[in-house]
Amino acid sequence: MNQQKPLIALQLYTLRDLCAERGLPDVLKEVAKIGYDGVEFAGFHNMRAELLKDELDKNELQVAGAHIPLDDFLEKNLPETVRYNHAIGNRTLICPALPEPWRDSIASWRKSAAFFSELAAELGQHGLRLGYHNHTIEFQPMEGVLPWDVFYGNTKKEIIMQLDTGNALAVGVDVAPFIERYPGRSLTVHLKDWARDGKSQPLLGEGDVNWTEIFRLCHEIGATEWYIVEQESDTVPALECAARSLENLRHMLQTG
Repeated sequence: MNQQKPLIALQLYTLRDLCAERGLPDVLKEVAKIGYDGVEFAGFHNMRAELLKDELDKNELQVAGAHIPLDDFLEKNLPETVRYNHAIGNRTLICPALPEPWRDSIASWRKSAAFFSELAAELGQHGLRLGYHNHTIEFQPMEGVLPWDVFYGNTKKEIIMQLDTGNALAVGVDVAPFIERYPGRSLTVHLKDWARDGKSQPLLGEGDVNWTEIFRLCHEIGATEWYIVEQESDTVPALECAARSLENLRHMLQTG
């Protein structure tokens, strides 16, 4: 479905401690030096949008998206959310999680789906796209069904399905069938490796994920535009983790 090769971004949650210690400008410089095409934000660290856009341009980094808390999508905060993301050149807004009242029953998931469909239509008027990112709860059965299927089965097709491979595999769920089930909706995908022992945190490309199949489905069915690396390690420093994950990913894409 997607004839263009996806670009590669780093989810800045991977470097969250460095962002807090050194600030976004220094971190963006490091990410560009490593060789990523872009970044996905996990907070803006109180940086003015215009200054952040200057830093992105200076480092020749594109914006793959941003994780936006649900509260910033609500009516009182939505205008500033739209303004800020326009100013930094971001058009892909991903909600990273839902508060419990929005997900404590299947009825709640249906209401959340309806809200997202309405929100997507409103954001679309501003040239912005909306998506949702999974943790583990979305793939744990509730009332006999998966919340992920309830949500995406009841939202407009324009809403991006941002699968996080590692989070799904942590509860024994392979993401591949979901890319097939919801074609054209995996515009951005979080690549996170996983180990069968459930204890170690392997770097991307060094664990037990069947990446060849995921890449094939993303290219042929998912319409994927961005592969987004979000990878942590108990033993490897964050910057090295980001660099080695990118090196491994490029190797897999070339050889797979």
